[in-house]
Amino acid sequence: MKPATRLTIIAAVALAGFLLYNSLQAQKATCDVCVSFKGLNNCARASAVDAKEAAKSAQSTACGTIAQGMAESIQCDNVPPASVKCSG
Repeated sequence: MKPATRLTIIAAVALAGFLLYNSLQAQKATCDVCVSFKGLNNCARASAVDAKEAAKSAQSTACGTIAQGMAESIQCDNVPPASVKCSG
């Protein structure tokens, strides 16, 4: 293997490791949120920098499978969640 090829591979692996490390460090809180909307229930988990953002993201994800269309998705996002459990 040529030295330039080795250097390229090492640089690519180092960059991938750096990006993975930084991505995981940013996720400080994890929340499980359950939503009841129009008689349907769904739960989802999300991670974010803080619990508030993690809960918001988890609710949006939970609403994604039970809401039909953009209008219902927005309505579902504004419904108080049935349960929220956060850590971190």
